[in-house]
Amino acid sequence: MPQKKILIKGAFILTVTGFATRIIGFFYRIFLSRSFGEEGVGLYQLIFPVYALGISLTCAGIQTAISRCVAAKCAVGKHSQAKQLLYTGISLSVFLSVIVMLITQQNARFIAVHFLCEERCTSLLVVLSYAFPFASVHSCICGYYMGLKQTEIPALSQLLEQIIRVAGVYLLFRLFTSGGNPPGILIASAGLTIGEIASAGFCIYMLRFRQKIFCPSAKSSGCSIRRILINLLGLSLPLTANRILLNILQSIEAVSIPVQLRTYGMDTSHSLSMYGVLTGMALPCVMFPSAITNSIASMLLPAIAELQAADSRQEMNHLVKKTAGSCFLLGSLCCIGLLAAGRFIGSHIFHSSMAGDFIITLAWICPFLYTNNCLISIINGLGKTSQSFLFSAVSLTVRILSVFLCIPFFGINGYLWGLLASQLMLFFMCLYYLTKKSHIL
Repeated sequence: MPQKKILIKGAFILTVTGFATRIIGFFYRIFLSRSFGEEGVGLYQLIFPVYALGISLTCAGIQTAISRCVAAKCAVGKHSQAKQLLYTGISLSVFLSVIVMLITQQNARFIAVHFLCEERCTSLLVVLSYAFPFASVHSCICGYYMGLKQTEIPALSQLLEQIIRVAGVYLLFRLFTSGGNPPGILIASAGLTIGEIASAGFCIYMLRFRQKIFCPSAKSSGCSIRRILINLLGLSLPLTANRILLNILQSIEAVSIPVQLRTYGMDTSHSLSMYGVLTGMALPCVMFPSAITNSIASMLLPAIAELQAADSRQEMNHLVKKTAGSCFLLGSLCCIGLLAAGRFIGSHIFHSSMAGDFIITLAWICPFLYTNNCLISIINGLGKTSQSFLFSAVSLTVRILSVFLCIPFFGINGYLWGLLASQLMLFFMCLYYLTKKSHIL
């Protein structure tokens, strides 16, 4: 099948399930905001920097490495080595995730008090930690299938994870409420773990009983595991280091917003509520259409890696131009739509006029935000992970500076302006690199 058709088919499958997942998540966030209030949503959102950092340490870099290596191996017919890469990656990732789980549990209170500046997050972190081993298995298997450009398993596992998470939280909420004990936001943290358990179980089932490749065969074992591990680490370590550093910067940004809002003059409850509205309502709404561009970005990385290995430069240039242009057009249309409907969404769907104001302000980042996902994926597909890290780090630094320098004087609007500036800067840095340095665009 031609590269273009493979990309379109894979992106279509991921987009459909991505939209379904986001629709479920959209109503899920409405349920959380109405059941636990804006402050409860703010507490829940505070634990995500820790969750993202744990994923970065245990599986994010390994998943990307598996995807790229599998695409390269299969392009030259080395399918048995591709399978062995998966098995080795899962073993390494699960080992790391168990260590991170135990460290998180032992230091949950310290992290909550000194890092998140909110002791009430302690129990949420303990429950969340159990998700890491299952997330590792889920991520590695999805990386393998993305390398093969077979998106059905990753798409279905993503959808299943969301359905089980939402259903689990809803059932727990109804169970506690019917017993006369209204539950806290802790059950939302439990939902994350339940969802990861379900998606990992599904992925293992599909490998072991449908594809029959979960255990290495004698033939594939003939390839040195040590050599495979070295190759996998050679690519995954820079990616993991990049993800960790980026997540540390994102974590500093996330936990500092409520603190700086208090510096601006708000009390703890109001600052958490505003943070919950921004990250739990407005940003997910703005990010909703990016299910399309995220799907394209996921397919672009192995596609670019394969075209680079085959030295098909003309086809690569055409693919990059078409996808980048389409993403920018989609972002522009979404910007117009959110500007027109932002206040209605905030007041009638989220029952929060504050959310409507945030959506209108954030709408301006859509053309750049959606395109940046694909541009970064293209750069990673070229194997220039250090370059993509540098660009992302500069963009995040601008956002962090806006938190510390602008929020104390201008409130949350100072951060929103910084967010727009960071996306513009990332967009033009990627364009410059791909045009002047790589001669692709």
